[in-house]
Amino acid sequence: MTVYDIIFYLFAAVTLISAFFVVTNRNIVHSAFFLLFTFFGVAGIYVMLGADFIAIVQLIVYVGGILILLLFGVMLTNKIVNVEIKTGTIHALPASIVLGLFAGAIGAAVLNTNWKIVESPDPVPTTAAIGRMLINEYALVFELLGILLLIALIGAASMARR
Repeated sequence: MTVYDIIFYLFAAVTLISAFFVVTNRNIVHSAFFLLFTFFGVAGIYVMLGADFIAIVQLIVYVGGILILLLFGVMLTNKIVNVEIKTGTIHALPASIVLGLFAGAIGAAVLNTNWKIVESPDPVPTTAAIGRMLINEYALVFELLGILLLIALIGAASMARR
């Protein structure tokens, strides 16, 4: 087992454990903080797979945008300081049956697949190529999406102002 494998499994463990705590924790603030570790773990896995652009987008969009917005929304709202999330187990038996069938199907697919270990070359950074494509080939689409997001931001600000 190489150092690369150990780091990959470390990121996978952080992602899975923190995701488990996101869905099982009864405090919404603690769940949001565990979601932070989940997003960082996913970004680390993207880096290990050589998808550097997707890793940076994961950090900027999810950690930098959505999670911080969620945390500020929860923490600045004074009426939900001690809100407990209801985790009722109304449909636990049907969910367990479906989960067991799904896990069995995935396990059968994994066991019946003829795996070949292929040595892959070192990952090549893709950020420069994506940046060139955004500036050269897809500049119009990129600018139109920026204008669309600006219009949505102005609309959200005017709705929040009322």
